[in-house]
Amino acid sequence: MAYSEQVLKRARLRLEQAKAERERENEQSRLDAYRRFPRIEEIDRELRLTMAKLMQTALRKGEDTTTAIEAIRDRNLSLQAERAWILEAEDLDYEMPLCSQCGGSGYAGAVMCECLRELCRQEQKRELTSLLGNGRESFDSFRLDYYPDTVDVNLGVSPRRLMQSNFNICRKYAYEFDRTSGNLLFSGATGLGKTFLSACIARTVSDRGHSVVYESAIRMFRDFENEKFGSSQEGQESRKYLDCDLLIIDDLGTEMTTQFTVSTLYYIINSRLMDNRATIISTNLMPEAIEKRYSPQIASRVVGSYRLIKFVGEDIRRR
Repeated sequence: MAYSEQVLKRARLRLEQAKAERERENEQSRLDAYRRFPRIEEIDRELRLTMAKLMQTALRKGEDTTTAIEAIRDRNLSLQAERAWILEAEDLDYEMPLCSQCGGSGYAGAVMCECLRELCRQEQKRELTSLLGNGRESFDSFRLDYYPDTVDVNLGVSPRRLMQSNFNICRKYAYEFDRTSGNLLFSGATGLGKTFLSACIARTVSDRGHSVVYESAIRMFRDFENEKFGSSQEGQESRKYLDCDLLIIDDLGTEMTTQFTVSTLYYIINSRLMDNRATIISTNLMPEAIEKRYSPQIASRVVGSYRLIKFVGEDIRRR
């Protein structure tokens, strides 16, 4: 999974700060151990000297150093064993790494360690919270009673029953999300819960460890425009829209439609389809309106590759 550069940058900074704090704690523990048990300090001093002796011995020319090296090694092992015995007996440890897997570097080889991954999840959650609000958007708080329970003659069912089906689809999508989950198109008038349910999905998918980018269409196009014309302060900020596991574009159709936005939207949709990365688009537009507003190429990809979720009923914001 690919977290945005800003999320990763903040997570790495927190890891470095935590590592520095652990080193300060270890140093204080070491000094306390030396004060209580001077023999430990003597051992550490001698261990440092044995390493210097080993280097000097190995660099000697014209003589067999095998016996001398073995003697240094044996002395080194003996000192380590004595120190370990004292530390264990007194329940002391002044060499505790921040992470037992990576030592605090954030990576085990070329693979991101779970310690850094968890910080990325936390930073992503913080970023989503700043975009979505105070965290009230959850599947548990979704109100079906806001939707009429009488049959709509145009739908053949009541808005409540249709929204119950939409809710079930969204909840299943969020809790079972993976690279094969596919794409969703939330379509319907303003105030019918599109943003609320997309926020529920964003929080849930993020909490399950996937990288999520949730952004309004206006802000997304602005990021691409700033990068194209050199006014972005964030570098390759637009990469987050292409590389994240789940991209949620809110309020598509509220932006000013230009040749640039049309080509950018096609680039995003097509790139993510080619890379098999999931996308959710929330819009007031129906598929036929998408074709008129943008292009047949965009509409064909959305219609052919996105599951249409229709939102119906009355504006729930008035409740």
